[in-house]
Amino acid sequence: MDDQQRLNALDVALNNETSEREFYLEHARRTGNPLGKKMFLEIADDELEHYQRLKELHEKWKSSQKWPESVPLVVRNTNVGRLLSVDRLIREAPSPKGDDDDLKAIEVATRFEAKGAEFYAGLRDAVSDPKEKAFFDLLARIEREHYLSLKDAEEYLKDPVSWLRRTERHSLDGA
Repeated sequence: MDDQQRLNALDVALNNETSEREFYLEHARRTGNPLGKKMFLEIADDELEHYQRLKELHEKWKSSQKWPESVPLVVRNTNVGRLLSVDRLIREAPSPKGDDDDLKAIEVATRFEAKGAEFYAGLRDAVSDPKEKAFFDLLARIEREHYLSLKDAEEYLKDPVSWLRRTERHSLDGA
């Protein structure tokens, strides 16, 4: 991948992170489900951080034409997976049933996140610099975690009883 292709890829990533953040904020405002609101806001915050790091990288790369040494390219890990825990749901989400708009939003969001994970993994695989690889790998893994959390939330909203049965992991021990 040459420098111009890298800059073009970063432009695409910046646009994606911006549009995804706007999508999540809009659905956080719209949903009446407390869990959905928190989940959409958490992912929107993650997307903003991705945007900020990518913007720093883009500006430094454009001026120096190489992977920058001075940009702190650490991205915090997402907390979205922790939102969907049995204890938290019992405590904070007394009405788990999502409406059709929540489910449609989650379906669209899972497509965003799957494409994002694939995009960043493709960038990771196309570069040779270890710092570049590590950065894009981290973004790919976070997008994948968003995807998995959204699929989990979708399952919860569609069938909370089955979701709780699966996640509580009850078993008989014969005692």
